[in-house]
Amino acid sequence: MEKRLFTSECVTCGHPDKVADAISDAVLDACLAQDPNSRVACEVMLTTNFCLICGEITTKAQVDYEAVARKVIASIGYTDPNTGFSADTVEVLCKVHTQSADIAMGTNDEVGGAGDQGMMFGGACTQTPELMPLPVALSRALSNRLTQCVESNDLLRPDGKTQVSVEFDENGKVVGIDTVVVSVMHTEDFEIEELRRYIREGVIAPVLKQYGFDIAEVANIHINPTGKFVIGGPDGDTGLTGRKIIVDTYGGYFSHGGGAFSGKDPTKVDRSGAYMARYMAKNLVAAGLAEQVQVQLAYAIGVAEPVSVRVDSYGTGKISDEEMTALLRKTCDLTPAGIIRKLDLRRPIYGKTAREGHFGVENRPWEATDIAEDLKRLSGI
Repeated sequence: MEKRLFTSECVTCGHPDKVADAISDAVLDACLAQDPNSRVACEVMLTTNFCLICGEITTKAQVDYEAVARKVIASIGYTDPNTGFSADTVEVLCKVHTQSADIAMGTNDEVGGAGDQGMMFGGACTQTPELMPLPVALSRALSNRLTQCVESNDLLRPDGKTQVSVEFDENGKVVGIDTVVVSVMHTEDFEIEELRRYIREGVIAPVLKQYGFDIAEVANIHINPTGKFVIGGPDGDTGLTGRKIIVDTYGGYFSHGGGAFSGKDPTKVDRSGAYMARYMAKNLVAAGLAEQVQVQLAYAIGVAEPVSVRVDSYGTGKISDEEMTALLRKTCDLTPAGIIRKLDLRRPIYGKTAREGHFGVENRPWEATDIAEDLKRLSGI
C-alpha cells in the first residue's frame, strides 16, 4: 500500500525572500514605534549587493529606511563582502510614497473598513503542542535551529531550507517521519561529509527528539543533496517580500487566501484577518470542540464587518461547524478595528515574525487561547 505522505517546507531568515520580509517588517516596526497609526505597505527586492525599498507609507514617523535595511542585513549575518551581499557594501535605493487617498478614505479610523477585499484562512490541529500541523512545525523548528547554528559556526552562512514529509494513516493520524531535507549555505572550507554529520547530529536529531521522534527511524535524510551550497543569499537568488506565503502559514496543510503578511500594517486584513483566523481556530481546538479546524474570513474593501465567516472541522467537531461559526461571531469582534484592539496590533511586534515564523510561536498575541474556556462553556460540551 502506498504511503500517505504530506510534505511542508520552510526557509531560514537568511533566505533572500525572508531577508526581504525582515526588512519590510523592520520598516513597519520603525514606523509603528513612533506613530502607532502609521499606514504601511512596504515591499523590498534584493539581489547581488542591491536592495530596493518601495511601497506606500503614510506616517508621522521620521525613519531612515536605508539605516533600517542595513541593520537588518547585518543582524541576519550578511556582513562579509565576499558573499556578494553585505550590510556595509549593499546599495540601498528607496522609492516610497504615501497611501492612495482612495484607499485611505475607506479605512480611516472613523470608517474602520477593511484595507482590501480578500479571504484569509487560519488553522489549528492537535498534531503538536503548539496546535500546528506536524510537517510545517518540524520544518520551522529545523530552520530556526539552523539559524542558531549559523550564529555559532563560522563555516555556515545564513541562507538555508528545510523540508519534512510526514506519514499519516487512513484516519489522518501521524505514523512517523518519512523524509527530512536540509540545505544550508556554507564556506568553501566546510567539507561536505563533515557538514552532513554536523547537520545530522546538531540540527536534525535534536529537533526530532523535541517532537518525540528518533532520527534512526527516519527512512530518508538528504543534507545539501547537490553537494555544494557556497553561492547563496541574495547573490545567488533574487529576494522579494511576500513570496514565502505558504512557509509563513501552514505549509500547505490548510488553505491560504493568497495575501502576504510582511510590511503591512494591521489595517490590511491580509495580515490581521489571517492572524485572527488562526486565533479563532486555535481556541476552538484548545477548547476541545474539534481535533482539526480551519476558519475562513472574507472582507470587502472599505466595509468593516466580514462578508463571510466559515468553520470547517473536517468531521472532527463535537458540535456542528455552523454552531462553531455562530460561537465565533458571538465571541469575537471581527471588524478590522476590533481585531486590532483584541490582538493589540498597533505595536512594533512584527520583525520577529519574519525571522521566527508567524504561527505556532509563543508570545504572539494571536497564539493566546484566552477564549477557549468561554467557547467550551457556550457550546454546552
